[in-house]
Formats: sequence, structure tokens, C-alpha cells
Amino acid sequence: MKNYPIPGIKCLMPLLLAACLFASCKSKQQDLSAADSAALKDSITALTVNIVHDLAAKGPVAWLSYFQDSPDFFMANEGQLALRNYQSAKTFVQDTLVKSISKINLQWSHTRIDILSSNIAAIGSDFHEDLTFAWGETTPFDGYFTGVAIKTPKGWKLRNAHWSIKPPTK
Repeated sequence: MKNYPIPGIKCLMPLLLAACLFASCKSKQQDLSAADSAALKDSITALTVNIVHDLAAKGPVAWLSYFQDSPDFFMANEGQLALRNYQSAKTFVQDTLVKSISKINLQWSHTRIDILSSNIAAIGSDFHEDLTFAWGETTPFDGYFTGVAIKTPKGWKLRNAHWSIKPPTK
């Protein structure tokens, strides 16, 4: 690595880069009016409501309507990459998930939506879901979800997602 005339500058470089990126995103966000930001939050809230409704009505196959149909899509679960792109998600949902889970009841709570630009938003939310498996057993899960939603010609889609499950309380 290059030697800098100021001692410790190597340690500060990542922080300076992060600050520049944050300032860049912040200035883009400030270009949105309060009304525009509110409308965007409402549309992302509608996305989360529609996910809940469609999962209850259609089961796990409904997820495919909300994932960005792109090689850029990915999903992590418990800190591990679970689905590397939309095609792997589609294959997993159609070949495995729909055969093992017959019903999903999902509830979001304490949802946080951060508008990053007019077409990108970050979502964070506690969740509770009851999964009914093909053999009839229903199991509850609680945890936290994070994801990035992007506005596409087909509406808002999840570009990436991460699920963390809370350990059961005793």
C-alpha cells in the first residue's frame, strides 16, 4: 500500500470513503421533496402489505413476484448467502419451497423504510411468520428482515434480502 505523509492515513481512508459515499447518498435524498419522500414511503409500505397478502393467498410461490428478476438479486439467511441470483431463487422456490411449505402467514412490525433515492429504498422490519409445512405442522418464527427495494418498470421489487431468525424464548 502507498505510504502517506500523514501517519495513520491508511486507517482513515476507508472512513473517508464511507463519509463521501454517505454524503453523496444524503444529497440525492435531499433532492426529494417531503411529499415525494412520503409518497415513496407509502409505495414501499404497499409493497410490504402486498407481500403479506400474496403469501397468505398464494403460498411461497408469491415470493417470485417480489424478487427482482435479475442476476443481481440475492438473498442471505442467518449471515449465509442462500440464493445467489433470481434464477437460483426461482429454482429453489419452485422445486423445494412450494413442495415443503403449503402456507405462509407473515406479519411485519416496527418497519423502517429509508428512502435512498427516487428508485431505491432500504427496508428493515421485525417479522413473525407461521409456516405450515406440507405434512400439516405449523411452526412460528420470529426475526428481523432487511432488504433493498428498487423501482422497476414492473413496480417495486426486492433487489436483495436478509432474514435473521431469533432463537426461541424459553
